[in-house]
Amino acid sequence: MADTSSNPKLSEVEHIKTASNFLRGTIAESLENPITGAVAGDDTQLIKFHGFYQQTDRDLESERKRQKLEPLYSFMLRVRVPGGVVNAEQWLRMDELTVRYGNDTLKLTTRQSFQIHGVLKRDLQRTIQGFNEVLLDSIAGCGDVNRNVMCSANPHESGVHKQVHEVAAALSQHFTPRTTAYWDLWLNGQQAYSSALTTERQEEHTDHEPIYGSTYLPRKFKIALAVPPQNDTDIFANDIGLIAVEENGKLIGFNVAIGGGLGMTFGMPETYPRLADLIGFVPVEDTVDLCEKIVTIQRDWGNRENRKFSRLKYTIDRVGLDTFLTELRQRFGRDLTPARPYRFETSGDSFGWSAGDGTGKSHLTLFIEGGRVHDQPGFELKTALREIAEFHTGEFRLTGNQNLVLANIEKGHQARIQEILENRGVWTRTQEQTALRLHSLACTALNTCSLAFAEAERYLPHLLDRLDKVIQANGLSDAGILIRMTGCPNGCARPYLGEIGLIGRSPGRYNLYLGADHAGERMNKLYKEMVDEEAIIRELTPLLEAYAQQRQPAERFGDFVIRQGHVKATTHGLNFHA
Repeated sequence: MADTSSNPKLSEVEHIKTASNFLRGTIAESLENPITGAVAGDDTQLIKFHGFYQQTDRDLESERKRQKLEPLYSFMLRVRVPGGVVNAEQWLRMDELTVRYGNDTLKLTTRQSFQIHGVLKRDLQRTIQGFNEVLLDSIAGCGDVNRNVMCSANPHESGVHKQVHEVAAALSQHFTPRTTAYWDLWLNGQQAYSSALTTERQEEHTDHEPIYGSTYLPRKFKIALAVPPQNDTDIFANDIGLIAVEENGKLIGFNVAIGGGLGMTFGMPETYPRLADLIGFVPVEDTVDLCEKIVTIQRDWGNRENRKFSRLKYTIDRVGLDTFLTELRQRFGRDLTPARPYRFETSGDSFGWSAGDGTGKSHLTLFIEGGRVHDQPGFELKTALREIAEFHTGEFRLTGNQNLVLANIEKGHQARIQEILENRGVWTRTQEQTALRLHSLACTALNTCSLAFAEAERYLPHLLDRLDKVIQANGLSDAGILIRMTGCPNGCARPYLGEIGLIGRSPGRYNLYLGADHAGERMNKLYKEMVDEEAIIRELTPLLEAYAQQRQPAERFGDFVIRQGHVKATTHGLNFHA
């Protein structure tokens, strides 16, 4: 393991981690400081490992400056949900906490986790204790560790889904940090109070990190699992992507892809999004061990001097894939066997009712625009889901596309759920949407994200109102084009995998990208820079009209714009900017 303690070239965050006493820092003192709603500067880095970010309301900045007030500080908490599966009790508790301590909205993320926005410093401990009581936690929700492990969310797609979810849960537990700082700070030292540990693993949690080391990873790390033919977790956008391989209805292992990641920085072409490389097949029983060895190579080889180049994708491109695989072979003890055949058809979700697996139960996938669960006049989504959770005996499954599956619904509950959704205005709203809107993704962006240059979640619905008119006029309401918008180039809503990608450059202006693959196996390419709303409509209208008239049978929009020569195909992150 690399010694980073005395290297003066390390980034500032590395020095903060080194001095943090296994992620404690001065967080306890920051919480007790009544003078400010913020935490100390170094602690803003450490709280990420505990699952939350410090934010300000950027809409109020000018007015608060005028009144000589400090910014309105609050915190966004990210609650881990391995594989995206929670029960009704957990859903109800998250709903309750948003009312009691948050802004009365619940955000479903593109990593199948929950976010609660607007929590004040004084309420942090009570909020964390609140979801830990129902066996949810936020440790490693953010920070330089393995984040929430994703897993295909639609159980009707394959009989192996349950087995794949078990692997996702095992990976999540294996890579949970061992430090007791989370329990000491938030749960009064009671480790048994949290979901992050099974009873037999609690004694392992001390101030020693056998996988991460005292300075953890150089940057965040992401793992996702998918069950073909659906790539609804966009596995190639992850540091490790695992593609389930089954034989006779049994999970036998995974095809392994490494080195994905979608962040970049404007004006720095040496930064780029990248899709993962397929490196072989691993049996299911060896999957956790293989992933650990990949994580430890990144721990030891990753760039700790410049965080812009710290992700696994840059490590692989810097040393070369062959060199990386040679090291992996030494640590893992053997070669991987060749990848098994597979086929992805879509990275989107399938909406509406679907039958179960012969048990008489069913599943319902609901569209959650922007992943935002809240009530509006005539559209009481949050209330409807709360009413359903009062009697639903199955699961709530968060998808990687910010949507929600009500899974394993009892036969006697189907009509009741349908009635609630209709009475609350949810069913009609969902049924009226074009496939373009149903396949849309947007990050939170303004007003709370400090990195955002432009709007995303608050603005995309308005833009879609205009684009829907073009879609409908050209008979494309069911085309299912992937459109994704972010307020900055960091890629939280996976915009580089959108057949139409819009990335904020400044207020009201975006870079327009085209040409991604509908199944998440090819990134898009820059088409126009710094376009405003009128320019977006002006550029996309003739392309959509031509697509409606000239597409080949079953041809997707991303493939069409490449075939027509509007953009060149991106074959690797290294030629993303070409």
